[in-house]
Amino acid sequence: MAHESEKVIIVEGLTDKKQINKVITDDVTIICTNGTLGVERFDELLETYHLDYKDVFIFVDEDRSGWKLRKQLARELPHAEHIYVSSEYREVATTPEHILAAALLNKRIAVNPMFLL
Repeated sequence: MAHESEKVIIVEGLTDKKQINKVITDDVTIICTNGTLGVERFDELLETYHLDYKDVFIFVDEDRSGWKLRKQLARELPHAEHIYVSSEYREVATTPEHILAAALLNKRIAVNPMFLL
């Protein structure tokens, strides 16, 4: 049986996932939504990743599509915690690694200390 992480970060795209993977050292599952979620796709994610029973973090871009997705996920996963990227950077993928590391560490997600300098 494969090991399942107790922490899940939901992001919009693959570039967001890659940027976060660069800085974290914690055992975290990162799910890409590729934009908005339909009911069937969300139900599939809920079941596959057992989202009702995990520490879920929503980390999406500070733009119209990100706000829409954040609102939808907040409604469906009221226990999820939100991680925000500064509107100065707008996108998770373009946020400097040290800023991402600080935001993730603030939510109790272990990061490589070299990104905190």
